[in-house]
Amino acid sequence: MKRTLITGAAGFLGSHLCDRFIKEGHHVIGMDNLITGDLKNIEHLFKLPNFEFYHHDVSKFIHVPGELDYILHFASPASPIDYLKIPIQTLKVGSLGIHNCLGLARVKNARVIIASTSEVYGDPHVHPQDEDYWGNVNPVGPRGVYDEAKRFQEAITMAYHTYHNVATRIVRIFNTYGPRMRLNDGRVLPAFIGQALRGEDLTIFGDGSQTRSFCYVDDLVEGIYRLLMSDYVQPVNVGNPSEITISQFAEEIIKLTGTTQKVVYKSLPTDDPKQRKPDITRARQILGWEPKVSREEGLKITYDYFKSLPDEVLYNYADHREFDSFKK
Repeated sequence: MKRTLITGAAGFLGSHLCDRFIKEGHHVIGMDNLITGDLKNIEHLFKLPNFEFYHHDVSKFIHVPGELDYILHFASPASPIDYLKIPIQTLKVGSLGIHNCLGLARVKNARVIIASTSEVYGDPHVHPQDEDYWGNVNPVGPRGVYDEAKRFQEAITMAYHTYHNVATRIVRIFNTYGPRMRLNDGRVLPAFIGQALRGEDLTIFGDGSQTRSFCYVDDLVEGIYRLLMSDYVQPVNVGNPSEITISQFAEEIIKLTGTTQKVVYKSLPTDDPKQRKPDITRARQILGWEPKVSREEGLKITYDYFKSLPDEVLYNYADHREFDSFKK
């Protein structure tokens, strides 16, 4: 049985990866410090003999006894609300955390994949974004703690591959959604659905012309799995190239939820990307991968999940003053 370590295991994406690798017959070791993760996302796994959980901060030395075949480094705050509140921790997990994971991979002779992001492209001058574009990132802006942490992750990962012959993989993840997302994390999809369910107006930051491309979580997990099992070491975009403006997306959410509230507009946050669409040519050619779940289908599943949440979760959403101050 292959032994696989997944950091950020109690998070939205990490928990889905735990499910997938257990389904593939791996013994999964989940690791999370629970700063943004939630044990409820993986509580269904605790009864399984091939799952164990370490409550640990990967920014500190990592010890995992026994052999390891794979390491998936997916620990990191991943939304503006989070990395504005905890910028130092965001930088540490993207620097000390990846250093510890790569060192562990070297000692264990394990293959490692890191979760990079479309944010390495910043507010792009190239559209759609392909892997050869180097990006337009403000390193000292409010988003820099996340963007530059991910860019450093890629650099040190390639260095370990080049100089220590560590088997590394880099996935650049574009906007992803699905069950287990947090309603209070500040990202557009859970924000819109949460506002609709609470009877609030839907808030658009900017004029709504900025674009995003949303990938359903099952499609993303499939792309990650295929990349990890491939022999390709350069970065690969994994996301859905179906692009939509934020205003159009708000209309889709209104139609889906049947809400009667209006859309309100606020000023655009600093360095917020105006366009986001992956070029997935590389993923198609190398991995034979492309998304299968339509946005209509994925949104229905996600909305049903959010509707099932108890009121105390629905109404315990973040105070957005931190996000408002970020815009100024």
